[in-house]
Amino acid sequence: MNIGRRSVLGMLGGAAVASAEWPPAEGAGVPKLCLGASPALDAAGMQKIRQIGVNHVLMGGPRIPWTGESLRPIMDRFKAAGLTVCNMMIGGFPNCIYGRPGRDEEIEKLRQSLRAAGKVGLPVVEYNFYAHRLVEGYYEEKGRGNAGMTAYDYERSKNLPPLPEIGTHDLESLWKNVTYFLKAIVPVAKESGVRLALHPNDPPVPLSRGSGQIMATLAGWKRLVDIVPDPANGITFDCGVTRELGEDPVAVCKYFGAKDRINHVHFRNVRVRKPYVDYTEVFPDEGQVNMFGVMRELVRQKYPRAIYPEHPRLLDADKERPGFKAFYPGGGGYAGEVYNVAYTKAMLQAALTVR
Repeated sequence: MNIGRRSVLGMLGGAAVASAEWPPAEGAGVPKLCLGASPALDAAGMQKIRQIGVNHVLMGGPRIPWTGESLRPIMDRFKAAGLTVCNMMIGGFPNCIYGRPGRDEEIEKLRQSLRAAGKVGLPVVEYNFYAHRLVEGYYEEKGRGNAGMTAYDYERSKNLPPLPEIGTHDLESLWKNVTYFLKAIVPVAKESGVRLALHPNDPPVPLSRGSGQIMATLAGWKRLVDIVPDPANGITFDCGVTRELGEDPVAVCKYFGAKDRINHVHFRNVRVRKPYVDYTEVFPDEGQVNMFGVMRELVRQKYPRAIYPEHPRLLDADKERPGFKAFYPGGGGYAGEVYNVAYTKAMLQAALTVR
């Protein structure tokens, strides 16, 4: 009997799957799927998250300084519903970003917040550090079946003037400011058992209303984690933004994973026309990011923290809901999230099977 190479590989693959544990275990040392949630999410909303196989959530945190009294009720309420709060976004420190008087007072509030996060068991605190985010270049583009895509074109917004309340900040000034910031707070994060995750600039354009952007290039990401060489000083690895830069997401994931600086993951896909300035966010199965390659690399690293399948596409099932409002042009809601979660869960199970 003449058996072709593809048939042999198919039989071997089938034998491997049949002999493996199924579904593959998703315990320690495995990425944890999460979704965004409001701290005030009700029981029905929590149930919708649990129904699609997600057990972790992230959210914006309260005003700084955080305390045990402000954090613990949130953590406990979600825990009672079977959900673990794995990440909170922290803000409220503009003087640190702009290098203005009052930044030391903000830093003290941040230190108090990190200590409180550690005491209640919050493992990751995410933050942004940009003078301005140039979201004015986003627009809706129609994709397959007339679904909403989120497209970006720097030409639409690159000549917008600085905002009076922000002004302009050159790149090196922002690097000096973030260096001062990190040297003051990373030691406290480390002592508290908390990891910091700085999200890259998205969109990663060269200038945002006249201000530079420290996290708009891969070189900037690398420079950031070397300011304070500790795992507490890490990044949100966004494979979509990585591709927007024109970089290879699998290689970049491998670089930061080897340094143990991936403290949070955003899992999404894009189609890039011109790196940095012209691209479209698409369904996870149709863009230029090797999503399985990224997931397999995270599994290989035994990355144990959250992975967020974000930026759902706009489906009719969401658009037709009364009162629905997209967060981004072409952005979706719960139906789009269900699609993203299902895709991400399949990638995770496949990666766990072949590792």
